[in-house]
Amino acid sequence: MNDQLSLSHRGARHPFRLGGTGRPYILTAAAVLAAVLAGGCTQGQAAPGGGGGATAKAPAASAPPEEIPSSPGKPAVPAEGVGLAVPPGKPRTLVSGLSVPWSIAFLPGGDALVTERDSARLLRVTKAGRVTTVGKIEGVSASGEGGLLGVAVSPKFNQDRYIFVYFTTETENRIVRYRYDGVLKDSTKILDGIPASGNHNGGRIAFGPDGYLYAATGDAGDDPLSQALGSLGGKILRMTVDGTPAPGNPMENVIWSYGHRNVQGLAWDDQGRMYATEFGQNTYDEINRIEKGRNYGWPAVEGTGGRDEYADPLITWTVAESSPSGMAFAGGSLWAAGLRGARLWQVPVGEDGKLGVPVARFKGVFGRLRAAETAPDGSLWVTTSNKDGRGSPHKGDDRILVIPMR
Repeated sequence: MNDQLSLSHRGARHPFRLGGTGRPYILTAAAVLAAVLAGGCTQGQAAPGGGGGATAKAPAASAPPEEIPSSPGKPAVPAEGVGLAVPPGKPRTLVSGLSVPWSIAFLPGGDALVTERDSARLLRVTKAGRVTTVGKIEGVSASGEGGLLGVAVSPKFNQDRYIFVYFTTETENRIVRYRYDGVLKDSTKILDGIPASGNHNGGRIAFGPDGYLYAATGDAGDDPLSQALGSLGGKILRMTVDGTPAPGNPMENVIWSYGHRNVQGLAWDDQGRMYATEFGQNTYDEINRIEKGRNYGWPAVEGTGGRDEYADPLITWTVAESSPSGMAFAGGSLWAAGLRGARLWQVPVGEDGKLGVPVARFKGVFGRLRAAETAPDGSLWVTTSNKDGRGSPHKGDDRILVIPMR
């Protein structure tokens, strides 16, 4: 099962709800047919706990996923003609003594907000490694892979002061917006009803170059949810800061793409092209180019299926080599953090968006790697995840590493 635990799931079949209203929002048959297929503390150590979419022809029909034999497919082949990977600089430990730091998002001044999955703490980390606790997020239920997961900062933060967190409750995953002006206030649930489980919760959130908020969800251990357009499980979502569907979404709701198993990494290159990491099951992990309305095949296909109705990955690895979580774009490459693989994958990106030959960096040096985020100064911040129940913690774990780009 790759990096996932085989646990029973909870709340996996919720109808989804927008804006925290509690009202079901089920995709109608008519909407499906209108879907578009187009394209105070010590430095360096953690402190103690304290819409409407455009319409066009429907996607090609396919049999229900439970009726399609799952195929591992074939490995994706890197494109030829893409430049070689330029090695990064030497990593340094910025912060030590954290506990499962799951996500990083930068404030305009260069400080970072960091989530801890199990403690539900939201931390602020300066460029000098000073750590303070912003607050503890209410309602978090940390179990298995669930807990306090993604964090994102509004691109208009200097005006609206908005930050966003994605977390697991007792019954679901949800996205909550806060105003942050030194303290957290004005908690507003903007999206709920995301299926939750002991595994496959997705959880990465990020603002794209278009200014809208994207969220990656998992199938909550219930494979058919990935193909079910009436569920938020196994999807990539796109929304406004209020949780409503962003203009131009393909299905008149918040779904941007579907057929995903468990996406935990989102990144955009300099041309605005979107990529995502995805956990496979037993055979292939993936990097996919994410495009509007596309179906990425799970559970019918793992890896490259070569079937017109599904988007094939650009790159695949065996699950032992990767189990990719966070991902960032820096220095002309994608950087995918490997959990089970215990390495940082560098994948050069060509001008046309094709991916070159992946290179494994720091294999086995830091253990399990979880988050990867590009800092305002161009360096890469990466977190370890050795205290998540599957790693072997060393003195100083978990930590935030800073890796300069050459």
